Amino acid sequence: MARIAGVNIPTSKQVQVALTYIHGIGPSVAREICASTGVEGSRRVNELSDADVLRIREHIDANLTVEGDLRREVAVNIKRLMDLGCYRGLRHRRGLPVRGQRTHTNARTRKGPAKPIAGKKK
Repeated sequence: MARIAGVNIPTSKQVQVALTYIHGIGPSVAREICASTGVEGSRRVNELSDADVLRIREHIDANLTVEGDLRREVAVNIKRLMDLGCYRGLRHRRGLPVRGQRTHTNARTRKGPAKPIAGKKK
């Protein structure tokens, strides 16, 4: 089991796919990591040598913000918007969609399950 950035990445998957299990690394960044470290993306994680895993780990530590640091940074950004009292911050505070989506219908992911209103029958 290879451990990179505090995450146990799956050993049976290809390196390119396994790297996406780390928060903050998507498919395109995973391809860039493989290219810059000289590791073939199509190889399986259990086929990698310790030196390969070390190169990948050092590259991620040096060049990317991932996992806990990234989550903390996003949380601080949202808290800053809420403290400012700007429109986006108010939407975050109220648990409503932030990016201009309609809320008359839909938006159930953000608003939670529908709450019935007493006496509203039409």
